[in-house]
Amino acid sequence: MQYVLLIYTPEPTEEPTPEAISESMKGYNAFTEHIRSRGAMLAGEALDSIATATTVRVVDGRTIATDGPFAETKETLGGFYLIEAADLDEAIAYAAMIPGAKYGCIEVRPVWDYGASNAGAADEPATATAGH
Repeated sequence: MQYVLLIYTPEPTEEPTPEAISESMKGYNAFTEHIRSRGAMLAGEALDSIATATTVRVVDGRTIATDGPFAETKETLGGFYLIEAADLDEAIAYAAMIPGAKYGCIEVRPVWDYGASNAGAADEPATATAGH
C-alpha cells in the first residue's frame, strides 16, 4: 500500500547557516537511502518556503488565488516522501525515522487507490459525492 509522509516543521525565522543545512541534510540523506535500499521510496521532494505558497479556491465558479499557505500554523509543510509500505505500522515506523519528527511532526496518510475505488464503475454513470 502507498503512503505519503508529510513533513511539518517550524518555518525558520532566519536563514540557516551552511553548516546547519549540511547537518540536517545528513539525516535526511541517510533516511532516504534507508527507504530506497528497501524498495520503499517511490518519490520525495522538499518544498520551498511558505512565503512562496499560493492557495487556490474556486468560489461560485470564480478562481481565487491568495498568497500564502492554506492555514496559519507554527509548523508548515516542508516536504514529503511517497513510500510503499506493507501496512500502517510499517509506514509509522518509517515516519518516526524522518529527522523532522524530532522537532515537528510527520503526517502519515494512505494514498487513495483510484483503481480500487472505481472498480466496476466504467459501466456506471459518474455521480457527485458529498464532500468531494
